[in-house]
Amino acid sequence: MIVLGVESSCDETGLALYDTQRGLLSHALHSQVAMHEEYGGVVPELASRDHIRRAIPLLEQTLSSAGIDASSIDAIAYTQGPGLAGALLVGSSVACSLGLALDKPVLGVHHLEGHLLSPLLASDPPQFPFIALLVSGGHTQLMRVDGVGRYTLLGETLDDAAGEAFDKSAKLLGLGYPGGPAISRLAEFGNPDAYKLPRPMLHSKDFNFSFSGLKTAVLTVVKNHEEKVIANICDQDKADIARGFVDAIVDVLTAKCVSAMRHSGLNRLVIAGGVGANSQLRASLNAAAEKKKFRVYYPELEFCTDNGAMIAFAGAMRLQINPDAAQRDYSFNVRPRWPLDEIEAA
Repeated sequence: MIVLGVESSCDETGLALYDTQRGLLSHALHSQVAMHEEYGGVVPELASRDHIRRAIPLLEQTLSSAGIDASSIDAIAYTQGPGLAGALLVGSSVACSLGLALDKPVLGVHHLEGHLLSPLLASDPPQFPFIALLVSGGHTQLMRVDGVGRYTLLGETLDDAAGEAFDKSAKLLGLGYPGGPAISRLAEFGNPDAYKLPRPMLHSKDFNFSFSGLKTAVLTVVKNHEEKVIANICDQDKADIARGFVDAIVDVLTAKCVSAMRHSGLNRLVIAGGVGANSQLRASLNAAAEKKKFRVYYPELEFCTDNGAMIAFAGAMRLQINPDAAQRDYSFNVRPRWPLDEIEAA
């Protein structure tokens, strides 16, 4: 079975072809980072318009790379939510229009389910069940994953997600957008003892997170700096603040993961989402895993951010379990707000 995946939930347009027998055939991705950078964040209307421009050329590129014709597609999976309403509608309209034209069934996929299952695309995938730390954009959640559609929420952020804290703190340091990779790179040159920032909810005895206070702590450090003006803070000071911030957020994420592993009794931890590409987080989790005798699985770096491959794969997994999951209902149906625990088991 060959499944076409269409991803357009935010600022990446992704298409991919996944074959249940041969694996990932091809994928193509366009990032809008350069377009949104001058605005300091994603502009929804611009994102939607760019998805419209990119979708069909990326589809042609994906088909060409796989060496197949569109008629060979058996089903089409698209991101139904959550995400930006206008952006989701573009992907939905492309998928449903193709389905109608080719007389192929379509399947709406939960964006976060795509992230959760993306490590299974690796050459050495984890087996169910496992604990998953989902750190993607506006989401920071710890889940127990027992199978496709069988997700139990253990804890989540009560305010800012880790990714939001990265972007907002980077902006405070004048690092621009997207801030996550920039502040992570800068932190590598920082002194870990220069700024000891708070570790919110580190000892809360649950699996919830809170990062808005950490962002506020960065703001306070910047405001209390002797020069008062961010432009006058020297590069080393910025690096030290970045190091203090990254160490704090990594410590919290690592501690919560270790606690969840101990609580569950499982020995497999999966990291999914954009923050999963963070080198400091990976180093910390790998060290904790070696000490506590569990194993950590990551997506390939190219599949940490939003992409069509994870949507094609999630759709294919659902269709393998339930071939009737895809329908010939070509109405545009998106869910900008869609809690992961509301999706049905496969």
